[in-house]
Amino acid sequence: MALAALGGNAVLLLELGALLLLLGLLARLADRASLSPIPLYLIVGLILGQLGGDPIAFSGDVIEIGAEIGLVLLLFMLGLEFTADELSDSMRRSLRPGLIDIGLNLTPGVAVGLLLGWDPVAALLLGGVTYISSSGVVSKVLTDLGRLGNRETPAVLSLLVFEDLAMIAFLPLVTVLIAGTGIVDGLGLIALALAAGAGALFVAVRHGESLSRALDTRSDEVFLLTTLGVILLVAGAAEGLRLSAAVGAFLAGLALSRQVAVQARDLLGPLRDLFAAAFFIFFALQIDAASLPPVALAVVGLGALTAATKLLTGSLAARAIGAGAHGQMRAGSVLVARGEFSIVLAGLGVGAGIEPQLGAVAAGYVLFTALLAPLLTRWADPVASRLFAANRSTTVGPPDRG
Repeated sequence: MALAALGGNAVLLLELGALLLLLGLLARLADRASLSPIPLYLIVGLILGQLGGDPIAFSGDVIEIGAEIGLVLLLFMLGLEFTADELSDSMRRSLRPGLIDIGLNLTPGVAVGLLLGWDPVAALLLGGVTYISSSGVVSKVLTDLGRLGNRETPAVLSLLVFEDLAMIAFLPLVTVLIAGTGIVDGLGLIALALAAGAGALFVAVRHGESLSRALDTRSDEVFLLTTLGVILLVAGAAEGLRLSAAVGAFLAGLALSRQVAVQARDLLGPLRDLFAAAFFIFFALQIDAASLPPVALAVVGLGALTAATKLLTGSLAARAIGAGAHGQMRAGSVLVARGEFSIVLAGLGVGAGIEPQLGAVAAGYVLFTALLAPLLTRWADPVASRLFAANRSTTVGPPDRG
């Protein structure tokens, strides 16, 4: 009652300030524990979403827009870490792990959906949920733990891009299946999406230097405004062409030269952190906690199984580019998280009403893996050390007298 008497703007500012302060305190706590703050952000969003009604005045459009900008900036900053040549080389080496990734991580979701008695289209959507890792969560974890420059990171990036490119074909396919569109129209939609992706990559490779020269300036203000405008325009165009905005932002980052990339990291880093927090809060706000207990067993079982398969595919991708045992373990563990694409796929099925349980299973699964992945990533080095030590002891140690 007292807050309502203050007026709408005052309430919004007070609530926004309180939420940002809470996020800051959580980030400080995570930093002291040497962990990523992502799980804490998700838990806060889940709690806020269960308060009933509209728990915060800005929980609608403001946080949704902030979340979209956060995802775009996360992927743009990730693209800054690599050149197009490095990415092309890494993707060629990771083609085999990428195909294995599809088989090992799409199949469990489809199988569980069919075992639950779901419609085949709903089961295919669940397969997409379990297949694709969260680019937003993965890039944030890599940044928080200071692993963007690690030996295995190009392999992680390659698999993320491979999955995003696979979604260029997968999203139109499931849209066609849900809508019952004819085969000819469906194939035309998929071909358009693939052509748009190829065209965007061509522009990034052939005209990246020209774009960098156009953005280069001594004024931080001019650089910040123009670069952010370009990022959002590219992301919006990619979304309009039925590509992912995340893919468009990543390609924009990939197109910039090293010199311009340094300035972009310095100026856009704080904005990325702010809007990334909004992304994770908004995601968790969409989860109805009451719908989770009935599907908890399926969620945990599916999450554990596909955590193991992601560990395997990530390790194979890292091994393909020459990473050692520790790098292989880190690459596999960080890919365990599912997120934004998984929710998009589940939302298609929920909106079409093809399976009532799809939303709950997908939400619980994504929350489970998003919480699990940062912890597994944090433990990757100690676990790899123990495994390596045990293997070395078995190989070169004294013979067993038993």
